[in-house]
Amino acid sequence: MLFASWFHCHKAAPKLAWFQDVESMLNHHFAGLLGLGPLSWVGHQVSWAGHQVHVSLPINQFLNAGVDPKEIPLPHEFILNRDLLAQLYPSFAEGATPFFTLNWSKYAEFLTFRGGLDPVTGGLWLTDIAHHHLAIAILFLIAGHMYRTNWGIGHGIKDILEAHKGPFTGQGHKGLYEILTTSWHAQLSINLAMLGSLTIVVAHHMYSMPPYPYLATDYGTQLSLFTHHMWIDGFLIVGAAAHATIFMVRDYDPTTRYNDLLDCVLRHRDTIISHLNWGPQDMFSDTAIQLQPVFAQWIQNTHALAPGTTTPGASISTSLTWGGGDLVAVGGKVALLPIPLGTADFLVHHIHAFTIHVTILILLKGVLFARSS
Repeated sequence: MLFASWFHCHKAAPKLAWFQDVESMLNHHFAGLLGLGPLSWVGHQVSWAGHQVHVSLPINQFLNAGVDPKEIPLPHEFILNRDLLAQLYPSFAEGATPFFTLNWSKYAEFLTFRGGLDPVTGGLWLTDIAHHHLAIAILFLIAGHMYRTNWGIGHGIKDILEAHKGPFTGQGHKGLYEILTTSWHAQLSINLAMLGSLTIVVAHHMYSMPPYPYLATDYGTQLSLFTHHMWIDGFLIVGAAAHATIFMVRDYDPTTRYNDLLDCVLRHRDTIISHLNWGPQDMFSDTAIQLQPVFAQWIQNTHALAPGTTTPGASISTSLTWGGGDLVAVGGKVALLPIPLGTADFLVHHIHAFTIHVTILILLKGVLFARSS
């Protein structure tokens, strides 16, 4: 890796056009990072899934059965000796034949769809996790062929962007392709904003779908993981606004941008800022009356009732936090339980919404007025 870094930075650095070939980049990132990645780990999705199926699952089987860790075969032995795996999962003896003959149900003993938590560890079933990563890998290996490169088939990002026109947005996203392929600050800003949003999702998954054994009952770790990911989100979102501001100052050319989406936003920036100024006071006031969060309760109930209705293949909802089940306890400690929402949650939600909207007010005002400062 060090040699490759030196070679590609100093001896054969790629030209600018290489970085601007976005369809090739997306295909490679989808198929390589998000496809082959999870496949080997089950591959990265493939490596991810492969690692979980061939190493993690058999070792966990032995650990769950109470086998002394010193007696468990080493990881490479499971990879090199298929008979070892076949003793635990008989379908391994058939190799890849069921896969290529579409008889995939043969693999149901180690690629499961159980849902819920393992009552022994309080974590997601490892067989479910392996199945998830394998499915993700397959999806992204297909998605990695979605964008048009050497052949005249597939999506072109420029075409997609320029087709996005609303009734009130003028030229819509026309010109955005050129902005994002010539301004690294604009590109970085969007990437930071999206990654920041994703880290919030990760923070909530840590407790609602705890992936690791005994994580759910290690309350200090749970709190730390949640706090860590929310802080990371804060840094990334502020970074997104900072780089959007730098883009506006250094890279934005108002003479070539007329009546596109960005121009429309800039022309009514006063309205946007005034809404952000007064909205928090009107909607998120600490003098609010007690109200039940009926919409949130409806969403929770929809997810709790999904098994057997909208998701007939599932036996249990994606997370016990939606409700509709009994708490899971491990070693006398609560791992997970339904989280019914009430008036206090409604108030706390709006307190957080208030702080977030004030933050967005500050950041967005900096971006929209960057060229006037």
